[in-house]
Amino acid sequence: MTNLYLVRHAHSVYTPDELTRPLSEQGLNDAKMITEALMEMNIDAVISSPYKRAMQTVEGIAAYINEAIVMMDDFKERLLSDRPVEDFQAAIEKVWEDSSFAWEGGESNAIAQKRGLEAAMQVLKQFPNQNIVIGTHGNLLALILNALDKSYGFDFWKQLDMPDIYKLAFEGTELITVSRVWSRPG
Repeated sequence: MTNLYLVRHAHSVYTPDELTRPLSEQGLNDAKMITEALMEMNIDAVISSPYKRAMQTVEGIAAYINEAIVMMDDFKERLLSDRPVEDFQAAIEKVWEDSSFAWEGGESNAIAQKRGLEAAMQVLKQFPNQNIVIGTHGNLLALILNALDKSYGFDFWKQLDMPDIYKLAFEGTELITVSRVWSRPG
């Protein structure tokens, strides 16, 4: 079995720069809890989106296992639009309603999902029979799960915590089980 632990990043301080947006004080505290939860999972490797908030969320477990974080650009968050959207909720609902729709300069669900699923399959092939942490983002996490099991859709995305951990157990590249192994207390 290969287990992928998809970790949605902890709370961040909003800045328009997606790449360098850091965790908030709450997010840093939650990242410590993420590390403690993952310490029990016999983790072999840590992969992350290049976005600072995702890396900061999983850097503790990487330090604990004494391994460098492997950056994978394809685990970055989906680009909704290349400009601010007036109504985020309406904009996100639209892309979930029509998987081929993309806002100007953004990625459709279909494109982002293909990117995320291909990255997950690459990890499965590169790290067979290991336990791998993947620091990523809420929309991409939901899209990867949705590609593997259609029951994980928009409503699933809306209920995700920040941070959150989902374990995907695979035999080869076949998904066997999905389980939530941690969520933010309270």
